[in-house]
Amino acid sequence: MKYRRVGNSGLKVSEIALGSWLTYGKTVQDQTAYDCIKRAYELGINFFDTANAYERGKAEEVLGEGLKAYPRSSYVVATKVFFPMGEGPNDRGLSRKHIIEQCDASLKRLGMDYIDLYQCHRFDPEVPMEETLYALDDLVRQGKVLYTGVSEWSAAQIEQAAGIRKEHKLRPLISNQPIYNMLERYIEDEIIDVSHKNGMSQIVFSPLAQGVLTGKYKPNSEKPVDSRAANDTTNFVINSYFQNDVLECVQRLNTLASEMDLTLSQLSLAWILSHQEISSAIIGASRPSQVEENVKAVDVVLTDDVLSEIEVILEEVKDFSPAR
Repeated sequence: MKYRRVGNSGLKVSEIALGSWLTYGKTVQDQTAYDCIKRAYELGINFFDTANAYERGKAEEVLGEGLKAYPRSSYVVATKVFFPMGEGPNDRGLSRKHIIEQCDASLKRLGMDYIDLYQCHRFDPEVPMEETLYALDDLVRQGKVLYTGVSEWSAAQIEQAAGIRKEHKLRPLISNQPIYNMLERYIEDEIIDVSHKNGMSQIVFSPLAQGVLTGKYKPNSEKPVDSRAANDTTNFVINSYFQNDVLECVQRLNTLASEMDLTLSQLSLAWILSHQEISSAIIGASRPSQVEENVKAVDVVLTDDVLSEIEVILEEVKDFSPAR
């Protein structure tokens, strides 16, 4: 495994992280989740990502149980706050009340004394940003949180937060967690540069486009019955990729990967890791063998010629915009 710093902080995380969105506490049995976490740890993954909203806390419980066997100092846990955790008017968002209460709730579910990286899961237009940033800063002062970040914030929102932080001498945000893969590249327009300028790096989710960039989905073909796309509880994201031109492009990428004696998953992850502004790519895994396959991407070095060839293939879907 290889490790990278997160933003301008001293925190180092594995280039591949294990996430729990749409998997742990939901479609994957707990014991299988524990097996995946164990294998990830054995392979050098020290970064585990979750969120309070993933199955209303169940994913945090599963992750915490799976990590109990290991020294707390040997791994990094990231979780998030924003989405509804109840029916009340204060059970959501980025108010001071919700942030403080949900941090305590996440710590209890994880069975931990502190959270390494606490992230605003989305931007909240209903709450003054100063209120949100002061609440995060107070959690760091209290030792409940070590570092803070955001997820899917715009360049303007990141810039605004940096200005407030500097004005009030608050601790910095160190990361942004956006969706990023070969097919969805919106962060290249502004967000990567603005984040870098303000000492933040990217921790990206859906690096394999919810499994589309494994090559298992073919154009003009039925979805495999055991796949995420065929599961009504998880297909709301992945279905947006199902356009024939996109799937045809993916098959060309798959051919290139085969010529390099790689799986498409490994090529896709290696392409992401070729961008130094990215600290880690969060994978999902429903069995340990997927973790083993994906981890091999950290040793793949893509030449300039290969990167150029990838860009030529992707040019055909440069205007792709998935429905969300």
